[in-house]
Amino acid sequence: MSAESGGLTGLQGKLSQWLRGRRPKEADAGDEGGREALLLAAASAGLPLAPAAHPAPGYRCSCDRVGCPTPARHPVSFAWQTQSTTDRAQIERWARHQPQANFITATGMVHDVLDVPLEAGREALERLLASGIEVGPVAESDDGRLLFFTLTRGTPEDEDEWWPCELDCHPETADEHPGLRWHCRGSYVLVPPARLPGGQTVHWVRGLEHPLPDPLSLLEVLTDVCARHVGEEPDHANTAWPLRR
Repeated sequence: MSAESGGLTGLQGKLSQWLRGRRPKEADAGDEGGREALLLAAASAGLPLAPAAHPAPGYRCSCDRVGCPTPARHPVSFAWQTQSTTDRAQIERWARHQPQANFITATGMVHDVLDVPLEAGREALERLLASGIEVGPVAESDDGRLLFFTLTRGTPEDEDEWWPCELDCHPETADEHPGLRWHCRGSYVLVPPARLPGGQTVHWVRGLEHPLPDPLSLLEVLTDVCARHVGEEPDHANTAWPLRR
């Protein structure tokens, strides 16, 4: 029993070290050739992309909106949902004509994103990997979030039952909702490589070579860990589960 426990502890220690010290050899967001290659890889994996804002001097946003609530984190076009594409030629044009732009990926089409606080996400990722649960691509945002990319739930047969982004996953509501946010239909996240104000970045922790998993396979661990990190008991009946209206 003790030997088994010791082995698990050793594995968790190694995973912890890996999560905190390993960063994939991905291109810097300022490396135009590498940036374009990563964006095309995302599109090839089925992630629909659209141009987004980028940092401007003085912690400002390139959109020049006074007091922009999400600097460098939002699409440049109000039509981003219809504009989002996996078309290689279009993404190449965008990347070359807008060399400073970040890119968002629209969720709820091919993939969803489970967005959690960084420390909670790291702990959850350790637990998931140690348990042998398949985890797909994971991105880390230096502003304190970990993004788990999953398959989308798709369009349910009952259109009145789905996970609305209003649940708590609007990108501009991070301060109000410190726990789990489920980005699905009508939402988006930045796709790596992306730059944030203050020299921060969004980068891959686990790359797109990992298949997208079923979100339900990750949900229990993520909700449990997030609930503990925000100091409340998990409520599986109301936390990111289907709602009927």
